[in-house]
Amino acid sequence: MAGSAVGVDFGTTNSSIARSTHYSSSVEVVRFPFLGGTTESYRSLLYLENVRQQGKNKLVSWTGPAAIEHYLSRESRETPGRLIQSLKSFLASRTLESTEVFGRRVKIEDLIARILRDLREKAEKQFGIPITSAVAGRPVNFVGAETEEDNRYAESRLRSAYQLAGFQAVQFEMEPVAAAHYYESTLERDELILIGDFGGGTSDFSLIRVGPTIRRRGRTPADLLGNAGVGIAGDAFDARIVRNLVSPHLGSGTQMRSMNKILPVPTWVYAKLERWHHLSFLKAKDTMNMLASVRAQALEPRKIEALIHLVNEDLGYHLHQAVQKTKCDLSSDQAAPFHLSDGFLELDAVAERSSFENWVAGEVAAIEGCVDALLQRSGVRPAQVNMVFLTGGSSFVPVVRRIFERRFGLDRIRTGMEFTSVAQGLALKASAG
Repeated sequence: MAGSAVGVDFGTTNSSIARSTHYSSSVEVVRFPFLGGTTESYRSLLYLENVRQQGKNKLVSWTGPAAIEHYLSRESRETPGRLIQSLKSFLASRTLESTEVFGRRVKIEDLIARILRDLREKAEKQFGIPITSAVAGRPVNFVGAETEEDNRYAESRLRSAYQLAGFQAVQFEMEPVAAAHYYESTLERDELILIGDFGGGTSDFSLIRVGPTIRRRGRTPADLLGNAGVGIAGDAFDARIVRNLVSPHLGSGTQMRSMNKILPVPTWVYAKLERWHHLSFLKAKDTMNMLASVRAQALEPRKIEALIHLVNEDLGYHLHQAVQKTKCDLSSDQAAPFHLSDGFLELDAVAERSSFENWVAGEVAAIEGCVDALLQRSGVRPAQVNMVFLTGGSSFVPVVRRIFERRFGLDRIRTGMEFTSVAQGLALKASAG
């Protein structure tokens, strides 16, 4: 893959694509139009509408920023639409091979391919070259993968999606290793580094030797001391905010009257709500009928009505944006408001950082354990690590950063290019052949 080379970081929440060349260490990242400006971060989502044309139903779709714009600018609720998100999180699941879209069964690989095809075509337009090959990122462990066989299964599905999108040749690289390639391009001396890559679905780590000497002699397997990953990251933190801050306003923990008995409102719906990319799956006819029945028997029916509205109007993106804003604000403030409104639904609450850190304590402990296990397996003491490079959105979360500050000290932590470092590293890997 020497010469013009492309790296593709297809992420759970955001994607990016970049290229480098064998004669230059510079990297060009694709910029995508969005709301009158441009962005290097392409939302990994798909919006579909069931449009009636000439007496027939036609499935029309948009991806990334265009999907968001069409979703937000819907002029009429009469046109059926569906927003599908976090598709990467389903790749390791053998029970979810397809989903129903307006009466049609569509494979997960086909939905992912639709996003990847747009990424490829937009890159071709900016770079002015045809693109048929790529070095693509993958997590150390896919979400839901319990064995290495699960990871191979997920990777094979992702490879199929790339092929369906027009990529004839795909080479996979671990995402934290790709981030290491980017970080290495900034170095003037050799280092042993720990890479922490925090995505929407996974947190991945690599211990690797990098630097000018390694680049000159060529990288060997011995330079990579170890990889580790856990299926916990930004989406899991969001889920805790939904569970503790949002769901109580939508009827979680309330009661209903049935056959002269007082029973709790079914909890499984709220478990789906916590994984915001599952929200569109709740729009099934049997689920909506069940919620209507619960509303009729609920002791607090207005909360169930709010839940029904959230699901029926497919407000998953609005919910996600509101939760994301609260989480981001908590990275700099001790308290942050939560607000969700669409003209009918009005939800307001306040989150304290201390409460948020209690909510995510289990997830943080799992990430912490993953880092410690990697160090132990690799036979590396924290004092031997020259630098820690953190990338990805959740690297900003204070309770996450403290994991690394306690072990390595603040002076050894570096950040930068949080949303494109993996794609840039993949492009550098591709250009090296």
